[in-house]
Amino acid sequence: MNINKSQINNIFHLIGWTVALYMIFLWSPIDTSVGLTQKIFYFHVPVGWLGMLAIFGVGISSIMFLITKNYKWDDLAFSFAQVGIIFASLIIITGALWAKPVWGVWWTWDPKLTTTVVLWFIFSAYLLLRNLITDKRRSALIGSIIAVLGSIDAPLIYFASILWRTAHPELNIGPLAEDDSSLPGTMLLTFFISLIMHTYLFIILIRVRRNITKQERLFYE
Repeated sequence: MNINKSQINNIFHLIGWTVALYMIFLWSPIDTSVGLTQKIFYFHVPVGWLGMLAIFGVGISSIMFLITKNYKWDDLAFSFAQVGIIFASLIIITGALWAKPVWGVWWTWDPKLTTTVVLWFIFSAYLLLRNLITDKRRSALIGSIIAVLGSIDAPLIYFASILWRTAHPELNIGPLAEDDSSLPGTMLLTFFISLIMHTYLFIILIRVRRNITKQERLFYE
């Protein structure tokens, strides 16, 4: 029986998510301070990183389009934005699910939360203008400007808990994480497995959207 690349990817994806979910809900210990609510961390942080990566992807692809005038870069930028708004929405949803039992409210205008909402509006503005402007070249140019300026918001999200007083938990993942706030080994391994699977899904979605966007552009040209 011949197995193609797509089937191998599907098998890997199924096995990978099965392992990740087992580690998240059954293998990793329950946090003593916030209980089961901590499990949201394994979804919230990966989608947060990938949401920020998406706006960087839009910005870098847009810069390459402005330099080369090659529409393959604009197709990639548009694909990053389409996937990015999904992940930006998931950041807000998972954040609210964590905030309600821990803070007692679904939402507060905390600096980290506010900059994340700004990211969602950047994606929304980019996609809205790209769809409203019918001239392909003008649409790509204006979209590129929005994307490059919008990329500034990603580092603001990451550094928000350092730059401003915030109720958001301290950084325990990444280069600026405090040693005393870093995760125990079991939780850290679970997090990285979850991050790998979220990233794999992110890449698949980008590739699918890029192919669709390319076909749509070729059809209308």
